[in-house]
This record gives sequence, C-alpha cells and structure tokens, in this order.
Amino acid sequence: MMVAEPSVRHATASIHPSARIAEDVQIGPWCVIGENVEIGAGTILGSHVVIERNTKLGCHNRISQFASLGGDPQHIGYHGEETWLEIGDYNIIRECATINRGTLEGDGVTRVGHHNYFMAYTHVAHDCIVHDHVIFINNASIAGHVEVADYATLSAFSGAHQYVRIGEYSFLGRAALVIQDVLPYMLVTGTPGEPVAVNVVGLKRHGFSLETVRILRRVHQLVTERSRSLEELLVLLRDLEKTTPEVGLVIRAFEISKRGVSR
Repeated sequence: MMVAEPSVRHATASIHPSARIAEDVQIGPWCVIGENVEIGAGTILGSHVVIERNTKLGCHNRISQFASLGGDPQHIGYHGEETWLEIGDYNIIRECATINRGTLEGDGVTRVGHHNYFMAYTHVAHDCIVHDHVIFINNASIAGHVEVADYATLSAFSGAHQYVRIGEYSFLGRAALVIQDVLPYMLVTGTPGEPVAVNVVGLKRHGFSLETVRILRRVHQLVTERSRSLEELLVLLRDLEKTTPEVGLVIRAFEISKRGVSR
C-alpha cells in the first residue's frame, strides 16, 4: 500500500490527506473518501461513492455510484467511538448499497470477506460478519451482529433480525424475514422464515453430488419434525455425518446458535 496519486483520480473527488490509496485505484467524479481509509490495488469507485472514516477496502473491489461504506452505525447507543469497517477482495457493491462500521457493543468492527455481491439498495448493519461468496439481492438487509456464512444468498427484500446466523449454502426467498438462525443448505421462505426445502438448485450449482443432496433432504426432513427433541435430532444427524461429512455444518449450527434455529 502506498500513499501516492492514483492513475485515475477525478478532479472533483474529495480525499482526506490520511487516506492510503494504491496507485492504480480509479476514483470517479464527486467521490468522498474520509479519514484513515485504505483502498487496495485494482479497486474502481464509480461516481458519488462515499467511504467514511476507518474503512479498509482490499484489492479489486468494484463500487458503484452512490454506495456508502463505513458510515456511523445506526445504533442509538453509538456516541462517536472509534470503530471500523473491513472489506476484503473482489467484492462488487452496487448502487446505493450501505455498509456501516461496528460498535463497541460488538468488537468494534463490521467485517466483509471476499467475492461477495451486494446488489442495489442492500444494507449491512453494524458488527455484522459477511463471509465469502455471498449474494445480497436488491433491497436485502441484515440487522446488527448478523453473521452470513459462505455461499448464502439473500433474495430481494429479505431480512434478518439482529444476532441471527445465516448458514452456508442457504437461500432466503423473496421477502423472507428470519428471526432465528438459518441452517446450512436450507431454502427459507415466509414471515417468520421457515425451512421449506433444501436449496437443491444452489447445491447442484456448487457441485454437490446427487447422493449428498439426497442425504441433505433427509436432514431437512429430520429437522422439521418438531416432535423430536434436539438431543434426539443431534444423535440422528451425527449418524448421518459418518457417511456424509457435509452434515457436520448442520450439527455445528445447532451447537453455536445464540437465537435458536428455525425448524
């Protein structure tokens, strides 16, 4: 990382002197880049992008016009403390998307990983963790302290209550509202969101075998039989894990849940 003039920096951009910007970063018209911002190589900012203080962007990100990154957390308990936003590499952040910094109520950092796609008007609140290869479709939003695991997809207008975890390879249907954790591999719909099936299309897209998909369908069947106690369910899931290691993600989701699991 170097403090240097980028090869493409529009004359109307406002850049704080403390910002650290790689030489080849492209900065469009009327962008505003705040104090203690870092922007990695190969990143492109469209016009009117706002990156507020204490935000770190990795390499090869694409930020569209009117996106706002690193804004103050929307939290009534926030009073100007030093908090951060960290974003990894190869993310696409489209028009009017917003991602806020953390709060001291969390660990002070909102974290976004690599290869994620945030479509227009999506929102990531304070203290969230978004892992890798996640897709937020238009107007999808998550409240504070939410974790979104690898390869999850949030459809248009879907949302998650604070402290919810959205599992690996899961899919939230249009306008689904989840108030408890979403298990890995599940397709969730409704308000409140419930697992109605396995995310078969997504699993096949990511190379899961037909046999693995069959076992995960059995997992869905077991999970949604609510007459069974959690202890009984975990015994059955651990038995399936012996031949299908992918079931281990489901078991772990139960073990680490803070808000309970949607069944």
